[in-house]
Amino acid sequence: MSSKLPQKESGIFKKIVRCYECKQYKNGLKFAKQILSNHKFSEHGETLAMKGLILNCMGRKEEAYEHVRRGLKNDIKSHVCWHVYGLVQRSDKKYEEATKCYRNALKWDKENVQILKDLSLLQIQMRDLEGFRDTRYQLLKSRPAQRGSWIGYALSYHLLEDYEMALKVMAEYRKTQTISTQQPDYEFSEMILYEVQLMQEAGRTENALCHLNEFYMQICDLLALNEARAEIFFEKGMLRESEKLYRILVRRNSNCYHYFNRLEQCLGLETSEEKLKLYEELRAEHPYSKVARVLPLMVATDDVFTSYLESYLQSELHKGVPSLFIAIKGLYKDPQKVRCLESVLNGYRDSLRSCQCFSPSGGRPGEPPSTYLWTLFLLSQHHNQLGCHSLALELINEAIDHTPTDVLLYMHKAKIYKCAGDFQEASVWMEETRSMDTADRFVNCKCVKYQLRVNDVDMAITNAGMFTREGLPPLQTMDMMQCMWFQTELGMAYHRLGRLGEALQKFHEVDKHFSDMIEDQFDFHNYCMRKMTLRAYISVLKLEDTVRSHRFYFIAAKNAIEIYLHLHANPAAAKASLNGPIEGEDEMSAAERKKIQRKQRKAQLKAQAKAQEDKKENRPHGGGKQEEEKKVEEKESKFNAKDLLAAEKPLDEAIKFLVPLQQLARNRIETHILAYRIHSHRRKFLLMLQALKRASALDPDHPELHTHTLDFLLAVESSLDGLPEAVKQVVLETLPSLTSSLTPSEFNKQFIRKHSDSLEHLIAGAQVFFRLHPEMSREAIDFVTKCSDRKSLEMCTQALHTLESGSLGECPGSVMDDYKKECHKLFPLATAFRPSATG
Repeated sequence: MSSKLPQKESGIFKKIVRCYECKQYKNGLKFAKQILSNHKFSEHGETLAMKGLILNCMGRKEEAYEHVRRGLKNDIKSHVCWHVYGLVQRSDKKYEEATKCYRNALKWDKENVQILKDLSLLQIQMRDLEGFRDTRYQLLKSRPAQRGSWIGYALSYHLLEDYEMALKVMAEYRKTQTISTQQPDYEFSEMILYEVQLMQEAGRTENALCHLNEFYMQICDLLALNEARAEIFFEKGMLRESEKLYRILVRRNSNCYHYFNRLEQCLGLETSEEKLKLYEELRAEHPYSKVARVLPLMVATDDVFTSYLESYLQSELHKGVPSLFIAIKGLYKDPQKVRCLESVLNGYRDSLRSCQCFSPSGGRPGEPPSTYLWTLFLLSQHHNQLGCHSLALELINEAIDHTPTDVLLYMHKAKIYKCAGDFQEASVWMEETRSMDTADRFVNCKCVKYQLRVNDVDMAITNAGMFTREGLPPLQTMDMMQCMWFQTELGMAYHRLGRLGEALQKFHEVDKHFSDMIEDQFDFHNYCMRKMTLRAYISVLKLEDTVRSHRFYFIAAKNAIEIYLHLHANPAAAKASLNGPIEGEDEMSAAERKKIQRKQRKAQLKAQAKAQEDKKENRPHGGGKQEEEKKVEEKESKFNAKDLLAAEKPLDEAIKFLVPLQQLARNRIETHILAYRIHSHRRKFLLMLQALKRASALDPDHPELHTHTLDFLLAVESSLDGLPEAVKQVVLETLPSLTSSLTPSEFNKQFIRKHSDSLEHLIAGAQVFFRLHPEMSREAIDFVTKCSDRKSLEMCTQALHTLESGSLGECPGSVMDDYKKECHKLFPLATAFRPSATG
């Protein structure tokens, strides 16, 4: 059917487009009905497509796709139909399909600016940088008078790291601009600073400095101007000029460590005396600078250090600064300074207790009672940091007796129990802290985290709900707020409890948050080029490219992979967890069990279908609140615990989490260990070998790497004859670099000798030893129980779990009890080593 409409209908069609642009969707549908109700135009392709686009905006997806496809079928040569189809696909985040639609639209209207803009947005979203460059060039040719055309074209070269071409484009565009001398032009200022950034990234510091000097009066962002000039002067070796600028910057922000460090480097200070002199000068100029008071503590030594320390501590303790320990935490790298700090604090405690001043021989008399309280608090934090948990507990109890209403004291007491290994008691005290101030969100979050650590999931969710939206379940609100610390902790608690489906649900929700962050950048592509926030835009693009390197994603991915590996290795356990226990299962045959499981699955599907029908019948119509609740329901149903647990190919699901880690967390050895574990289940020997080599490049002595290297050796020995010739050749050529051409037994002995004083490494060595020599279980156990390295509570706990798990064979009860007693002496508060109660 012809796409041309008569004059009357053409006017109505333009009204449809205007209604869509103004979001007047109901009116748009009325106008579309006027055209389509005429039997001559009932199948008019572009009108059908626009109606579908409006329906899509109203959330009626199925109808939208039906109308758009019908319109495209009736007018396949219409650029409007293809463009609309691309917009609908884009709304569903089907970017590759949308790109194809836009390209088809451009076949019929090659210079359509709107289609070119939409295509360029998709290309930058998908990081098709070369395609983005070509499209921006087409836009520049079509609209050379528009600023966005020039800026987008320059950005395309910047992202391709062709700095010279990007600078040429910016220079050509700048020639068309008139410089205003009457009032500051922020957008022109940002453009100049963006050009300077381009020059710096291209290594043209001389040109960048000249550019700044030339347009000095037009730059509005004086902080960025001074920082850029100071850094350029420093890179060029013009240290005197750089020093002057950094002194100006210190006056602006006297608590920036970077400025202080640059000042030291500009002045060429090397000795502690020279640095202390600078700090004294800056402290006199900026008496309220925290940095100028803390940095001397890091460089001073002996009596000078003691003098600075006492001056700093007395001032902060007198004022009652709760974050004092955080400020001086850097001192714990130096054992001598730690001893000095402890001596000074003990002296303060004794003097304040006896005469209410810091020193009996002098000093400021009549310190307030709060000074003694904060001294006890700091001393308790100090001993907790050193691992002296019993002494830290005594001190914090004394502080609580002194001032029983201070919330921070109870919070620190909970932290001591946590560090000492008694998580249950820590949770109790954190709940006590929360009950003292129920309006404090931070304390509430800490309490929730501690409760999740002891797997008290129900109480944690209840407490989390105290600060969520009223009327909605806490879990849904937390998901809507992208509260990832809560979801990762809750997922790990579910994992420990064996509720694997719910754990996977939480980890998938975290993964979706990161996907949403990547999708959300779409709205900024056009805005940033239009508003000239180019430096911030480039930073956002770089951040988005690496956003999945964040620790929350790593935690979620690691735990999800471990669960999927467990499901792959234990499919029967997954089905049992999914369907629930079957009464009399032990007495049934395999066929009977399968029959009952099928019935259970059918009953579940039937119940789910009925629940969905009930929801539809009971859902009220209209109203903003109901619409919001509908969105929440849709978000809730995105991941179903049972469906996730019933994944047909768990390893494929695990790989989906692994790929981002391999791209963005390749410097973490855990990434490659997870990759090995996945590929070992798939029996992909070359990928297993690749993971081992990458891990070995990061830390060749890592305990888990040693375990998996021996596992790979044994797997190769048992499967060598069945490997393809090419794979066999690569494996045999590469193995000697991993094992020093030693046999598995010799390689393990060498590893144990090399790390005889490390409990973590001996656990791995003992596990390999038992695997090689199952008859020598007692010798493997002795490697662990007779190791002298017992400094770490975490490692001693891991050793106990290894003994209890049977991975070293059956451990005699007397040996286990002796090991617990020895560890209990070292960690008396840890519940893992607490002797069992006797009746």
